Amino acid sequence: METESNKSGNFKNLIHAMGVVFGDIGTSPIYTLSIVFTLTLPTKENIFGILSLIFWTLITLVTIQYAWLAMSLSIRGEGGIIVLKEILTSLLKKGRKVGFVTFLGYIGVSLLIGDGVITPAISILSAVEGLKLIPEFSNISLTSIILITSIITILLFAIQHRGTDKVAASFGPIMFLWFVSLFFSGFFYLIHIPDIFLALSPYYAIEFFIHNGLPGFFVLSEVILCATGGEALYADMGHLGAKPIRHAWSIVFFALIINYFGQGAYILEHNDTEQVLFKLVSSFSEVLYIPFLILTLLATIIASQAMISAVMSLVFQGINIGIFPLMKIKFTSQKLRSQIYIPAVNKFLLFAVLLMILVFKESHNLAAAYGLAVTATMFISSVLIVTIFYIKKNYLKSFIGFVVLIVTGFYLVAVTHKIPYGGYWSIIIASFVFGVMILWISGMTKLRRFLRATSLEIFVESFKQIYETGNYIKGEAIFFTKNVTSVSPYILHCMFRTGIIYEKNILVSVETFDKPYGVNLESYEKVTEGLYTARIMYGYMESPDLPKLFKQWGFSEKAIFYGAEEIKTSKPFLKIFAILKRLAPNWISFFDFPYNKLHGVVTRIEI
Repeated sequence: METESNKSGNFKNLIHAMGVVFGDIGTSPIYTLSIVFTLTLPTKENIFGILSLIFWTLITLVTIQYAWLAMSLSIRGEGGIIVLKEILTSLLKKGRKVGFVTFLGYIGVSLLIGDGVITPAISILSAVEGLKLIPEFSNISLTSIILITSIITILLFAIQHRGTDKVAASFGPIMFLWFVSLFFSGFFYLIHIPDIFLALSPYYAIEFFIHNGLPGFFVLSEVILCATGGEALYADMGHLGAKPIRHAWSIVFFALIINYFGQGAYILEHNDTEQVLFKLVSSFSEVLYIPFLILTLLATIIASQAMISAVMSLVFQGINIGIFPLMKIKFTSQKLRSQIYIPAVNKFLLFAVLLMILVFKESHNLAAAYGLAVTATMFISSVLIVTIFYIKKNYLKSFIGFVVLIVTGFYLVAVTHKIPYGGYWSIIIASFVFGVMILWISGMTKLRRFLRATSLEIFVESFKQIYETGNYIKGEAIFFTKNVTSVSPYILHCMFRTGIIYEKNILVSVETFDKPYGVNLESYEKVTEGLYTARIMYGYMESPDLPKLFKQWGFSEKAIFYGAEEIKTSKPFLKIFAILKRLAPNWISFFDFPYNKLHGVVTRIEI
């Protein structure tokens, strides 16, 4: 009975992984081959060469890089580019190397968010374009397609605040049905031309480059579309576990290859490269085409939803480690910690996705902007992975990772030719995100310098003198500070200038550590009579319920004090930072303390 229960649980996790992880890479057959053959002629040699490239791309960049190498690296089971950065920085000594790795990590985060804008646009637009193959909609205008795509996009973002926990339960079965459909539609044409499987040999990929030269090399910029979403295997590892994701990938990989090779057989037989997947299905069974189109639309919405959730999780991690401004966050699920809603991010993504749809209008145009951010992120991940294994002296994995790095490097060079044709949008979006990060990090660094915290030793001497007079308020108060070894300026203002001293005063620091989960009261010490320090540490993916934890730890505070800053500056750079700081909610609002206990103390700073 236990074995059957385990099998049932494993199967459930496998189906769930299909819905959460493989939406993006699973919908790539909608547009990949159609777009590839806008750059090269559909001759037999070229078809075999492209199919061989797709097969080995999925093997190298997804299976080896993410499913094997990356997923063997984690922090408490968590994955993602931020985790790779944290692993590597913990292995390196302080210095320029750590700074360079951190810089790479920030670029990778920016590019992933840029990818999060283009994925929903190209996925939904490609699915809606399938309406053209329905006889009644064969003359549908471009304006109508854009309007339908925009409406679906707006509805998708409009429901984000409700959470996707309940809807997510159906994602897995829908995607499972999608992959089954991909398999059978591809298999139907493989029967016609079974020797298409000869393309599994890398010989045809090499022949493709020999015969096509430099133009053939730049075709890699579209071949990479088959691997978009591959990073989700690693990024979602903490939510589902490595084992179900790897098992699901083996099934997904098989379905994708059968479908791609089936599409190749269709092109070889009909010499038709436009909307290949839809024509493949309609020629297989016209009766099933409309249900398949509906399924395609659902699959693209799921792929878009997965990317939206991934971006919000990424921003949440960034907020916790201090690289993004504080934003209001709503947790939409009690079961899934990954299900969060950030209104500011949701609005930004909606605006950016609609802009991409209106600018590019058609999926094959949008493909010019797609792939650059994905490939650059893969390249950065490869650099981090190779370095980690090398430092750990795992030379076999480091060597294999280096081979993957070279392959990824070729793809990165190839996609750079997209920059003048729309790829610059990926750079613009990523640059905006990167700019916000650098602005926030630099501004906060300068702010801390001007705040000039006082050392605890010096503070204690002054505290003793005032406390010994006995002029204190009965009860217990909490004063939040950056860390327990130094005292924030507002505390000095409260206690020494306005005389707000309680019978028991606790200086509390709340800090994140380089682990995703966990909340600990690291230390609770008496410094002197009436003065205590408490250090709280929590994971960068946690949202600790401090009011509840304070009760568990025995705190009985009558009042809670925290500092806020008002920045006055004449420098343009810092003026923008001051606006961001003013718009961002105070970090204390994240912990949901009773308002009748909270007292904010504003410090005016001129920089």
